[in-house]
Amino acid sequence: MRRWRAVARSCGLSVVPFATASGHELLALTSRCSPNGGVYLSAGIHGDEPASTEGLIHWAQTHRAELRKLPCIIFPCLNPWGLINNSRTDEHCEDLNRHFHHNRVPVIHALKALIEPFKFSLSITLHEDYDGRGLYLYELERLTPFWGEDLLELARPLIPIEGRTIIDGRRTTKTGLVRRKIDPKKFPMIPEAIFLHLHHSERSFTFETPSEFALDQRVRVQSALIQECVNRLSRGSQFP
Repeated sequence: MRRWRAVARSCGLSVVPFATASGHELLALTSRCSPNGGVYLSAGIHGDEPASTEGLIHWAQTHRAELRKLPCIIFPCLNPWGLINNSRTDEHCEDLNRHFHHNRVPVIHALKALIEPFKFSLSITLHEDYDGRGLYLYELERLTPFWGEDLLELARPLIPIEGRTIIDGRRTTKTGLVRRKIDPKKFPMIPEAIFLHLHHSERSFTFETPSEFALDQRVRVQSALIQECVNRLSRGSQFP
């Protein structure tokens, strides 16, 4: 968070405390202009996936010029206790990414209240998979043309692409890509990305790096994928 405060100062971002958990203050960073129509970025909801938090801060530190003019809201680490303790869950053994369908978990309730007024052109949630044999990503179907295939090709020189055809019980659309339409009735527990897709975001991605690969490699991939998505929005003239 010291690094994020430095980024905020240099890029003109506002630092917004929005919750406390396990003695840690959780912060969001927002552009001085409204994040409405911009980008939602989050990392660290699973504490044992450290390339998510490191990839996000690496992107911010190396793309300050873009960040200064980007309408956005950033959640640098949604589970700091988990990150410190190398745990997927929080200290109460709760998987925070399974509680977006209700308001009983204070951190998730506070996040939802903070973003309630906003609609985003893009949401990106950053994750890792300890079973992963390469990078894969989830793309939730709405806008076309889809970006998933191009994002994987961008990443291919940086890291192997996942070869499994079944990931978490879901068949891949193509190698390294799970693209699907969402029926909320099939999700008794709603994760962050699906909540955003249903209520806030036109495009929604989850990036999954393989957590047994080298950390610096995973970080570079997460950062590169974020920047490619931002570039695509900029080329579409959705913001300056």
